[in-house]
This record gives sequence, structure tokens and C-alpha cells, in this order.
Amino acid sequence: MKLRRRSLRNLLTALALTVAAAAAPTIATATPAHAATTTSGWNDYSCKPTAAHPRPVVLVHGTLENSTNNWFALAPYLVNRGYCVFSFDYGQLNGVPMFHGLGPAAKSAEQLSAYVDKVLGETGAAKVDLVGHSQGGMLPRYYLKFLGGAPKVGTLVGIAPNNHGTTLSGLTKLLDVVPGARGVLKNMTPGLNDQVVGSDFMRRLNEGGDTVPGVNYTVIATRYDEVVTPYTSAFLTGPNVNNILIQDRCAVDISLHLTLGMIDRVAFHETANALDPAHATPSGCSSMIS
Repeated sequence: MKLRRRSLRNLLTALALTVAAAAAPTIATATPAHAATTTSGWNDYSCKPTAAHPRPVVLVHGTLENSTNNWFALAPYLVNRGYCVFSFDYGQLNGVPMFHGLGPAAKSAEQLSAYVDKVLGETGAAKVDLVGHSQGGMLPRYYLKFLGGAPKVGTLVGIAPNNHGTTLSGLTKLLDVVPGARGVLKNMTPGLNDQVVGSDFMRRLNEGGDTVPGVNYTVIATRYDEVVTPYTSAFLTGPNVNNILIQDRCAVDISLHLTLGMIDRVAFHETANALDPAHATPSGCSSMIS
């Protein structure tokens, strides 16, 4: 009973913060989808893909993240390996600066579609590769399946992606216990509601199979994910799928949801392997210091 009260209190606190953010006076307008900052060698539209890496990499941030802070480590890691790397903001809410990925997921996928077209136009490439963290690893699947993205994408790498909905360690069950909680979540932050297990968005996304022909999929998950729960919901089923549990590469890797996408060098190594499988090298605990 004590644990239940604590979970209820945690949910109410989270909802209160959400409502406060959404209802607060506007302190910044929503950032345009194409307004990512050029930083540390990425988002450089003069970058031209090479024969070794012919597809630009588009990074898709997670919920409550943005185009810069989610990728402060992975973007330079890929740039240093010869990739043209780009990132953008999506799912913005008016009056909520910096913390994105909260708008309706289907609309966010439309922003991804527009940004991929921009990158292709700027670089002259025929296709891109997509690397996403959390919602950003799941969202591209909507783009591939419903918005005509499959012919424009070679590989999708999802790092701790929310592919089949999350229970948030059971907290989502309390949405039906707290009066009005589900309505608040849906109205104020539809992007969060779309990611709950059993949501209309999740049902549509996964109807008829997880994958589309012509795209290679890699999923990198951690056993200790406390946001995407159960962690196995990240994994995909279908052809051209490589599901990786990071602890199978390094048993002492204790990355949680955020750290897997932001600083985990084993995950970075496996991302590079997925982007260039012809030159893949074994990853392991030694990847943490390489």
C-alpha cells in the first residue's frame, strides 16, 4: 500500500509539472523544425557525403530532449568517423522551450519527413540513415510506414526505442486511477500519451508488422531501462532486424534509459557498426574507453 501511494504521488507530481509547463505564459515560441544549431562539426550543410559514407545521418532526439543536448557525445563521435551528421527539433509545444518531443507523434513524424527532404536536398544524397533515441528511435517507423519514407532511408538505429509502448514501470496503470489524469496527459502533452502502451498511435504503428521492406533495422536496448518498460518492448520482429541487448556486449554496462543514448560508448560502437556493417568490429566493455 505504501508503494502504491508513493507511485500515485510520483504520477501526480509528474502530471502537475506537465500541466504547469503547458499552462505557463509563453516565454519562447516553438523552435522551427529546421532551426538546429551548427555545433561541433554537425549540422554543417556544406558537408558532402563520401564514397565510404554515402548516406548522411539524421539524429532524432527523445522525449523532453532536443537536437543538441541529446547528441552532444554521439554526434561528434560519428563526425569524427567521417559522417555528415544532422539533427533537428520536433514535437515542440508553445511556451515550453528546450524540452521537445511532446507534440502529437504523427505530426512529429511529418516534421521528420520534411527534415529528411531538406538534408537530401542540401547534400545531394539519395538516402539518409536515421539514428534515434527513445521516442526518436520509434517515431521514424511511422515515417517509414505511412509517410513514404522507406525509399529515402537505408538504416534505422533505435537506441532504447519505445517501439511497442511503455508502462513506465507500471505507473501508466495509475492513469485510470487518478480522475482526469489520462485526459490531462492527452490534452496537454499528446506526445506522451501516444507512447503509452495500448494507445491509438501505438496500435496503428504496429498493425501489420514492425518493419517495412528495404530498410535495415538495429535496436539497442538496456536491461536497466526504467522508462521503456518492459525493456523487451524495444525489440522489433521482422526481416533485416538486429536486436542488441547491451549487457550481451558488456555484462557490467549498467546504463539506464538516458545514459544509453547520451554517453554509452558500447551503444555508440554498435551504432557505427549498424551504419557501416561491411566494416563492423566487435564491441565490448573495451568500447567504453576506445
